[in-house]
Amino acid sequence: MTEDMRASATTAASVTVELLEPAGIRLVETPAPPLPAAERAAAERAWERATRANPGLHDGPAVACTGLAPDGPDALVLHWARIDYRRFALRLVPGATTRVSSLYVAVVQPSDDGRILVGRSASPTAHPGRWCLPGGSAEPPPPGEPLDPPALRRHAARELAEETGVFTAPEELTRWHLVRGEHGNVGVLHLAPARPSAELSDCYEELSAAHRSLGTRPELDRIALVGSPAEAAALPGPQADHLAPVLRRLLAPSP
Repeated sequence: MTEDMRASATTAASVTVELLEPAGIRLVETPAPPLPAAERAAAERAWERATRANPGLHDGPAVACTGLAPDGPDALVLHWARIDYRRFALRLVPGATTRVSSLYVAVVQPSDDGRILVGRSASPTAHPGRWCLPGGSAEPPPPGEPLDPPALRRHAARELAEETGVFTAPEELTRWHLVRGEHGNVGVLHLAPARPSAELSDCYEELSAAHRSLGTRPELDRIALVGSPAEAAALPGPQADHLAPVLRRLLAPSP
């Protein structure tokens, strides 16, 4: 990877996180790495334990990132494969050799006063109690349709609406950075237009009320608008590995 594509690298909780700024990305589908029978059985056992501990976990089609490499002088090619979500349970199996990285989208949603919206994942999610940007794991496209930057942008807009109640047209989102962190997971970050802070709070409250009326819970059980890395660090609970470097890039005062 060339230096002009490497925006920054930081280490948090023993995980090195890279923020990358490629001029373009190209997504190429590859076959899923073969899974030996022994590791398949280990993954099934790990998934069974995980779902007993958190019945809200849902198996289904997912996307693995199988590689990230230069594509010319200032772009990247991202290789991906179709898998079942339960395959990520191999991360819980010591010595597993066929673990895969995930591909996810996330949205940087600023308020008009310069703060950034973050949310805390609810208990039925894969990472309960963890603060993160709105977003989620990428999903494979229907047969005959591509997984490409516009598809990721549409998915990011959908995740923003589902998790915060903020509806933004996909074309209003701009790809901002890529982040590579724990387990080699790759996130495609999108920047949304700034909105009034009161509007962001009202949208989330309306979403929460709609969930309560249905007897369900939003995927984010709390949101916050943070104006500095220190404010974010003071939030109670664990944080996604992407959060601190992203907020430092956006909110740290210029030297």
